[in-house]
Amino acid sequence: MTEKKTEKKEWLVDGVLFDVDDTLVDTRGAFARALDAVRERYLPATSAEHLDEMLHHWRSDPAGWYRRYTLGETDHRTQRRHRAALLHETFGGEPVTEEIFDEWDGLFWGTFEDSWTPFDDAAPALAAAREAGLRVGVVTNASVELQERKLAAVGLSALPVLVGVDTLGFGKPDPRVFTEGARLLGTDPARTAYVGDEPFVDATAARDAGLLGVWLARHGVRKRLHETEDHDAMRASGVPVITGLDELPAALSGGREYSSTPA
Repeated sequence: MTEKKTEKKEWLVDGVLFDVDDTLVDTRGAFARALDAVRERYLPATSAEHLDEMLHHWRSDPAGWYRRYTLGETDHRTQRRHRAALLHETFGGEPVTEEIFDEWDGLFWGTFEDSWTPFDDAAPALAAAREAGLRVGVVTNASVELQERKLAAVGLSALPVLVGVDTLGFGKPDPRVFTEGARLLGTDPARTAYVGDEPFVDATAARDAGLLGVWLARHGVRKRLHETEDHDAMRASGVPVITGLDELPAALSGGREYSSTPA
């Protein structure tokens, strides 16, 4: 009698570190709703047709204020106030003074938090990784407290936030951020994947730190208007490219599945 063949995967890693924003959580959508609320109250001359431009302006951080925050050069409130001021300058709003900013930030941040939602493929991907015996955790360029609250709000609170921008005082793409994540996960960096939506801050930076960097190239979530990257060139550089987290198991097993027949 012939034994039934069993399917198994040969995993390339022992653990997976995830980014949060636009990887597990639809942060782009939450920002869109927050900025639309700001537009209606503070930018009456700006029509809803310009919301995509506002969104790309906010997320691309043209003056580098969020980047300064990830480098430990400023605090979270200050970077957001400067970004709000530049947003108003760009789209025709009144100057954002300290007095106005308190109210502005209450509207923006309150709407943003109320709009957090997970991607449909997030929970299944985490479950698949755990079922495969992989360790999982988060490395992020936001604060640990914020991301723990965000993950709890979207039903992913069982995922530990291992490294935030406040852990070391700086964030990605510094290689120490990724290696610290692997250390806290308890895995060798060479046997650890990092999955994020940014091709360079996430995927190639993780690769350069000695991890397996995986670029999650979700359709429609790029931070800069009309920005494109060459998927084939990224793959040739040693970075797997996936368009959804449902593709992650294949990427972490090298796309290889083996059939074995018991002797």
